[in-house]
Amino acid sequence: MQAHELPHRPPPQEGTFDQRVILHGVTWEQYEALLAMRGDSAGVRVAFLEGELELMSPSRDHETIKTIIARLVEAYAEERGLRLDGLGSMTIHSRPKERGVEPDECYEIDGPKPFPDFAIEVVWTSGGLDKLEIYRAFGVREVWIWQDEQIEVHALRGDAYERIARSEILPDLDLPAIAVLATRRDQTGAVREFRRSLRA
Repeated sequence: MQAHELPHRPPPQEGTFDQRVILHGVTWEQYEALLAMRGDSAGVRVAFLEGELELMSPSRDHETIKTIIARLVEAYAEERGLRLDGLGSMTIHSRPKERGVEPDECYEIDGPKPFPDFAIEVVWTSGGLDKLEIYRAFGVREVWIWQDEQIEVHALRGDAYERIARSEILPDLDLPAIAVLATRRDQTGAVREFRRSLRA
């Protein structure tokens, strides 16, 4: 192994899986009350879809992967001189649409908009609500889903998402490379390696 190569993250061990609970028949008022009780404290992400409520406590591995993906995407924007504004895991919700979601990460390109241009979701433990159905209602242009060292890009086409080969928002971004780098143990080393590849 060359000096700049970094070992992959090992397979998940016991206790590294996301913890998820789904409640049924939840009213919008109950959903808002739960958000108010939680406040700005981190640790649990909440999603709501027409009476279905998901509470998800992400594992360390989940949080590490979403963080390194964000760092790599932001490094790309810096190297290419793009305006990319990160919104983190902001709560996106609407009573009329009966939907709410908190992405792993989300971004705006070229200035503020009502909703993010694209969102990033990490699937570390399967199951849960249909996040694409939630994002669809808010007109989020793309949703990137990392799973098993791959990133799937889903682009909004009219009233539905379609899987596409590469991002149309950041078409020159090497998402397959990012998907693999996201499993590295050394985040800073992975970002440095990625920057080197961009400058080559």
